[in-house]
Amino acid sequence: MQFRGASSDSAAVLGDQLAEQVRGEPGRAATMAGDLVTVAATLRSEGSLRRFLTDGSLPTEARTGLASEVFGGSVDAQSLELVTAGAARRWTSAGDLPAAFEHLAVVAAVRSAGDESERLADELFAVRQAVKQQHELRDALSDPVRDVAAKEGLVRDVLGSRFLDATVRLVVQAVTSTYRTVTAALEEYQKVAARVHGERVATVRVAKALTDDEARRLEQALQRQYDRPVHLNQVVDPGVIGGVRVEIGDDVIDGTVSSRLADARRRLAGTAG
Repeated sequence: MQFRGASSDSAAVLGDQLAEQVRGEPGRAATMAGDLVTVAATLRSEGSLRRFLTDGSLPTEARTGLASEVFGGSVDAQSLELVTAGAARRWTSAGDLPAAFEHLAVVAAVRSAGDESERLADELFAVRQAVKQQHELRDALSDPVRDVAAKEGLVRDVLGSRFLDATVRLVVQAVTSTYRTVTAALEEYQKVAARVHGERVATVRVAKALTDDEARRLEQALQRQYDRPVHLNQVVDPGVIGGVRVEIGDDVIDGTVSSRLADARRRLAGTAG
């Protein structure tokens, strides 16, 4: 999530504070993740409260005092500390405050996975692919008639106990997020998970799944090129015929047979013309 001006600085400060609060404490991170989702939703629905807490012309004590009064009885002490810190900061627009807390909820959920960060990233990708490919599931999660509780229940029924609590938490959050679609939210959440652990995410399209050795060698090559750890997401797509296509950030490395055939066809067409 991108912020501008004062909001960028404020979001960064709150992110550092959250990291210190939950360091080595996955249980606390899980609690704060739930609290921050609630805080973000409340601020989005209560315009007067949102505007008051981000009004730089008001005394800091007034803003933090109201934040404590409103949220003090409903969130954990550590969460309240972060909320009041947010109320004390400067924000470019009122909408940036709930957006920051929504983002921090994702970060907290990622940190709640503890040492299972690789599994979390894989599960988020798997769920995103399932939602993209299964039309009935995608339609059910995006149905405006179905209430939020029903959608959350559907997520929990589908994922069950096979997935990490952090994964379930993030998929539930994706259903109610401000992103355009659930799949867009999950894609961003996986990027957040990678950034939290200092990684880049690479989507690899192949005709058939890479062997463990092939995946390891590709991962090492990308790590050397980008000078940081890289998490691979494999998408098996028979349409590539052979070779591999790597998408990492805005970069695309296309070494697929289908791409070379397409280039050959274009050259032949140009020669014929």
